[in-house]
Amino acid sequence: MQNFVLQIESDGIQQSLNETVSNVIEQITPELPHTTFVTDLAFIMIIGAIVTLAFFKIKQPLIIGYLFAGMLIGPLSPLWAWILPDGGPSSGIIGSVGILSDISALNLFAEIGVILLLFVIGIEFPYAKIKSIGRVAMGVGTIGLLSTLGVVFYSATALGLNFMDSLFISAALSISSTAVIVKIFEEMGRIKSESSILVLGILIVEDVIAVILISSLQSIALVGSVSIESVLVVVLVAAGLIIGTFTVGTRIIPPLIDRVAASEHREILLLSVLGVCFGYSLLANIVGLSVAIGAFLAGVLVAESKSAEVAKILSSPIKDMFVAIFFISVGALMDVSQLENYIYIALALIAVTIGMKFGGNMLGNFLFRQKRGKSLRSAFALAAPRGEFSIVIVKTGVDIGAVSAFLFPLIGVISIITAFISPFLVKASDKIVPALQEKDV
Repeated sequence: MQNFVLQIESDGIQQSLNETVSNVIEQITPELPHTTFVTDLAFIMIIGAIVTLAFFKIKQPLIIGYLFAGMLIGPLSPLWAWILPDGGPSSGIIGSVGILSDISALNLFAEIGVILLLFVIGIEFPYAKIKSIGRVAMGVGTIGLLSTLGVVFYSATALGLNFMDSLFISAALSISSTAVIVKIFEEMGRIKSESSILVLGILIVEDVIAVILISSLQSIALVGSVSIESVLVVVLVAAGLIIGTFTVGTRIIPPLIDRVAASEHREILLLSVLGVCFGYSLLANIVGLSVAIGAFLAGVLVAESKSAEVAKILSSPIKDMFVAIFFISVGALMDVSQLENYIYIALALIAVTIGMKFGGNMLGNFLFRQKRGKSLRSAFALAAPRGEFSIVIVKTGVDIGAVSAFLFPLIGVISIITAFISPFLVKASDKIVPALQEKDV
């Protein structure tokens, strides 16, 4: 009887709190329904600022703070389901995620974040730098990716996944996250280091292979065989875009940017370089490649101009805002409320993937006779993070009904865990490499 009375009192308190929160929300935004993008963006910015400030104070990478903030406002957090009525403002709304009302608009801004991130990074890498690591990046990237894909496929099969599930998850886990790695390098001030240049080249190679994998996996799922023609088309298109950029593009775009810069009007220069960025991303998308590839190549073109540094300074604040939305959205998108159902298989696949990605890249570096320190740093950086392409590959399989639906939350859990691990692996390489070099002496 006493427990019953306590239960009634508890329910009454929660109902009262729910009504209070609802009234506050209505008073704050009387003219706006709580299902608007503006309200969602307010939650993201406020909670993101508080959480990332806390992570900065405890000297942890901001990318972890972004992901943690996303998880707080996403379905993982029981906080909002308890505070807000009927499980939160997003109840019954299609596309809702936790406290957020509609994630579709945030996905759009997240994609802008990836484009701007790769564009600003591209400005750091003029054509001469890219040319110096082209052959090595292609070789090391291909060896690391294919070796990881093969071993993870057999491991997934051994864990009980069927053929198509194993095929899609192994392809997804063989691609390192460009956005995560680049953000980590930026925060650590390592974006211009020798090993970072190699890593970025490998990531671009992996992005091209990822596009080929998506096409091939769709063909296998729908037809039962790989279309050699589609693979060749992707390779030729990618080669054509890259060669065209470094031959024709470098002669046209940099002089035009310098002409605009000569007007000494920063707003016009900003609009011009952003036009190059999104125009090239659109071109890459039209020809069937990743927008990230187009954005990076646009940055490389801007890097060839005399106004590259000014363009970078102007673009960086916009990039920072959208990149923050990207990583917070990744954390919020991942419904890991049923984590216990597949945490063990996730941990097993993470262990196999990290081990193979590290080993595969070390093998590639050894075959291409790279320095040991450079090889170790690049292998550590590429070992863990999975992200944008991993999610796209699995989502493609789920959308066409080729794989089990649980693979999407599974890859979500893996993406978040590996994003948390990645900064610590990079820091580990900073300790291991000098120690090995001292032994050599």
